[in-house]
Amino acid sequence: MTQTNEAGLTPAKVWDLPVRICHWGFVVLLPILWWTAENTEMRWHMRAGTLLLALVLFRILWGFVGSSTARFGRFLKGPVTVANYLRRLRSKTASVLGHNPAGGWSAVILLTLLLAQTTSGLFAGDPYDGATGPLNDKVGAMRAGDLTDWHELGFDIILALVALHLVAIAFYRFALKEKLVSAMVTGKRAAAPESGEMAPVPAARAVICALIAGGIALWAYNGAPPF
Repeated sequence: MTQTNEAGLTPAKVWDLPVRICHWGFVVLLPILWWTAENTEMRWHMRAGTLLLALVLFRILWGFVGSSTARFGRFLKGPVTVANYLRRLRSKTASVLGHNPAGGWSAVILLTLLLAQTTSGLFAGDPYDGATGPLNDKVGAMRAGDLTDWHELGFDIILALVALHLVAIAFYRFALKEKLVSAMVTGKRAAAPESGEMAPVPAARAVICALIAGGIALWAYNGAPPF
């Protein structure tokens, strides 16, 4: 029997394993990518970047065919819905199972930036001055220079968004008493019974998405050889 606490909340499934793996993969890989770049460990930087690209591609695919709370169509809302959510943020009625209307857009923006960052890294670099991405020879020197500049600036933008994400987590934890971090670890969080639970999908979908995402990332890492 499901236990209910004093507030009438019960443990509910909210995040599936693929979403949690992607989330914590981003958490681990971003510091590694920063450290390897700062210490000119470019071979490991490109390996970590390839893994990050695979995770980003997987998460995008999973956003269309994954479990209910993972799908973009579930949590991407219009500006009116986002504004209404923010207005009642301090009330219990603002609680949402999965990404809330504001957090959903934050997640998509971060995924977009990570995709742009990993893609630009494939082309970045100067063959006469240090390491280059595996697809550097596919573009001219001027375009590669522009992409290198974006690659350097893009990481700063990502760090700023991550900092904003951490501030939001702290706000939810201490102001709204919602434990977002533990939910991303266990996959469960307290929710009103009427909120329902995550609707899972067959594990085979995750395997197929992983093969597609990993295959594309490895193909790019190896210089995009013709089929």
